[in-house]
Amino acid sequence: MKLAHPLRRSGLITAFVLALVSAALTGCSDREHAPTLNYTLLDGSQHSTAALKGHVVLINFWATTCTTCVKEIPHLVEAYQRLHPQGLEALSVAMSYDKLDYITEFTRARQLPYPVTFDRSGELAQGFGKVQITPTTFVLNKKGDIIKRFVGEPDYAQLDALLKELLAERV
Repeated sequence: MKLAHPLRRSGLITAFVLALVSAALTGCSDREHAPTLNYTLLDGSQHSTAALKGHVVLINFWATTCTTCVKEIPHLVEAYQRLHPQGLEALSVAMSYDKLDYITEFTRARQLPYPVTFDRSGELAQGFGKVQITPTTFVLNKKGDIIKRFVGEPDYAQLDALLKELLAERV
């Protein structure tokens, strides 16, 4: 086995440290930016995720057949109603394998106060990192960066604290 010369090894370490410092000084972020995708709400109106920039956003991928999704809906509704006046936006994304009539009835029966879209083609799920497990919830900051991804039922206290923190930030 041949070992790298100590100076070469330290040179690599130095280069790595300099790259990290350079990234920090130039404001480079390792946060993933939310994709820009078009979608249609259940009411037929056309929208884009680009229009959500400037807001703290909660994007929830769910299905009517997912018991955990159904269980978390009242928590999400409560958070939205409480924090929407402070600038929180939300988008509910029903998965492509769901049925439109089930989604429509579910939304109507539970009087969901936030926009709902049926991801018929799966484009939103693909764009947000190939979402396959429901529920999956994303929290975006005002810059459009994905700050947190909850797979499964979130810790509601943690989610609430994060939303409040992001809403208080100035852009």
